[in-house]
Amino acid sequence: EVQLQASGGGLVQPGGSLRLACAAPGLSLERYTVTWFRQSPGNEREGVSSINTNHDTYYADSVKGRFTISRDDTKNTAYLSMNNLKPEDTAVYYCARLRYGANWSNLFEMGKYDSWGQGTQVTVSS
Repeated sequence: EVQLQASGGGLVQPGGSLRLACAAPGLSLERYTVTWFRQSPGNEREGVSSINTNHDTYYADSVKGRFTISRDDTKNTAYLSMNNLKPEDTAVYYCARLRYGANWSNLFEMGKYDSWGQGTQVTVSS
């Protein structure tokens, strides 16, 4: 089922920045909402941020003001720019494509997504 490719993770100090990318070789993202999720050890996967085809965005409260989601449909790629990273941001980050026609209610409900990336590890530590 893995059809998206997430990249850009790494080790960064608190207060640092990273930019994640979500590519979709063989798939189209242009007509779809893309969402970033994350999962840390012992915790459930949680939604982080979404962007629709009109570039409307939505953020979890925990990342508002620090993370920015964007997309470049000419490259069939979505991005998550993360600033002022905190140790609690440490997780595996996944991107996913919202099922076509699905609405934005309960946006972070994982069953609404039909394609997922393999995840990229983000570690925030001094």
